[in-house]
Amino acid sequence: MLFIVAALLLLGVVLGTVAHAPLTFSLAAGAAIAVWLGIFAVRERGRRRHTQAH
Repeated sequence: MLFIVAALLLLGVVLGTVAHAPLTFSLAAGAAIAVWLGIFAVRERGRRRHTQAH
């Protein structure tokens, strides 16, 4: 429960910051995070396939 409260508090701080940042910065940061998550997903998928093969 404490984790959820902390996550919501952090989300509120981040969204408050994004609301005051320029739109181009917000879009660039969002794109960077999307690319990072995509790379992470591809690496994890490859790692799971590799461990299942053995």
